[in-house]
Amino acid sequence: MSSSNKGLSSVIGGIILIAITVAVSIAIAAWMGGLTFTFMKTEQLLITGSRWSDDTAYIDLTIKNVGTDSTTISTVQINDEPATSFTVVSGSPTINPGDMRVVRISSNFAPGVKYNSLPQPVEEQRSFTCLWLHMDQ
Repeated sequence: MSSSNKGLSSVIGGIILIAITVAVSIAIAAWMGGLTFTFMKTEQLLITGSRWSDDTAYIDLTIKNVGTDSTTISTVQINDEPATSFTVVSGSPTINPGDMRVVRISSNFAPGVKYNSLPQPVEEQRSFTCLWLHMDQ
């Protein structure tokens, strides 16, 4: 009686199953890591400087994107009201991470009043870092 076993031994079969399990685990971990980085992007603008015009008709704000995603400024509010007008003096309204822009804001500014400026992105009306501006004359 001769026994001819054709097929894989249980040891080889176990090694193959472990290798497949590890490969699938690595693929799932990489996929989940990619999802995490997509959802963790932040939009954060920081007002790093300001300069009033001589006639106080406008103020230039230097704004830096310190977040991890680019953002586009669509509106600027002064004391919870839309600014009369605003223009991006340097570059486009879209600010990439680490980039800076100068935004010129025109409004009916009055001496001795504190002004709160909030640049806001296009997609959502998120509030960014505030800066109280005080104009003395």
